[in-house]
Amino acid sequence: MKKRQHIVAGNWKMNKTLEEGRDLAKDIVERLQPSEVIVVLATPFIHLNSIGNVINGISNLKLAAQNCHQEESGAYTGEISVAMLQSVGVEYVIIGHSERREYFNETDELLAKKVNAVLNKGLIPIFCCGEKLDVRESNHQTQLVENQIAKALFHLSAEVFEKVVIAYEPVWAIGTGKTASPEQAQEMHLYIRNLIAKKYGEELAQATTILYGGSANAANAKELFQQPDVDGGLVGGASLKAEDFITIVNSF
Repeated sequence: MKKRQHIVAGNWKMNKTLEEGRDLAKDIVERLQPSEVIVVLATPFIHLNSIGNVINGISNLKLAAQNCHQEESGAYTGEISVAMLQSVGVEYVIIGHSERREYFNETDELLAKKVNAVLNKGLIPIFCCGEKLDVRESNHQTQLVENQIAKALFHLSAEVFEKVVIAYEPVWAIGTGKTASPEQAQEMHLYIRNLIAKKYGEELAQATTILYGGSANAANAKELFQQPDVDGGLVGGASLKAEDFITIVNSF
């Protein structure tokens, strides 16, 4: 069984021209210190090939896509298949980010198909789950997260599930400057781990990497990463500045 990992993934979202992205990746490479932390760069599609060349040969620096299509190929204009991602060195794919759910109406049923597509090609899905502010205020966040995980992931066998990385992202804390307190993050991460334990057993639950994805930044990362069930971060805006991003990487 895989061992639980520390991962810091930078989600660039829809930012950076080709040249800007290459410069950012080079800056990250120059600042990165050898460690056991896995550092993942999730770039727009246009960057994947060039960034892959920049980070090639650095063992703990990995390439990720922000999305994929669920079908292997076909008449899906504007979409990208997992095989295409694989061909440029992608190892991780973000699935079900709250912005994909919100702006592109991605359902848990669709995300289950995308998870399957990623796993079938031997890549690693970073599966996102989390609640909006109204759900948090009505205290239904655990029920919602449980439904998201169950519908999109719990069809997998234990052998396949162990390849999945989960990212908890309280939607109310993304891009708002608000952050879940370390205690709130820990509470939900532990809840997710207990869900996995009920489904697949304690050993697999303890081996599963669960990231925090709600406005993690250079100032709060250390306190978040000290929580026993927070294994790293899915970082948005702070991943666009190499100095801030590396500070987060070094927060373990």
